[in-house]
Amino acid sequence: MEKLNKSELSKNIARILKGTGISILLTLILLLIFATILTYTSIQDNTIKPVIIIISGISILIGSSISTLKINKNGILNGGAVGLIYILALYILSSTAGTGFILNMYSIIMIIVSIITGIIGGIIGVNLN
Repeated sequence: MEKLNKSELSKNIARILKGTGISILLTLILLLIFATILTYTSIQDNTIKPVIIIISGISILIGSSISTLKINKNGILNGGAVGLIYILALYILSSTAGTGFILNMYSIIMIIVSIITGIIGGIIGVNLN
């Protein structure tokens, strides 16, 4: 396996962080749209958790694809890293905001979806070159 030099490694880290930032920003935009739809329609409250999972998955897929566009290898690792950093940031923010550090079935599903969609997005991004 090839070793990365320091400049390539720092570029990859910057791309991973950029992809994570894009994912978080896209999530915020899509959640704002969903909140507006919830406010003005009669959509049931039991749709909130599945929609949040779908929005997070789509955001991570797009963010990890964008972050791996200029990388010719390791799309699985870089995309998975985007998904992992995204879910860790989301989990830490939501845990400190009031719910506490609780790991339940919903959290496990979110972790799995985040990592898998990150990996898929990383594969897509590398292969779009």
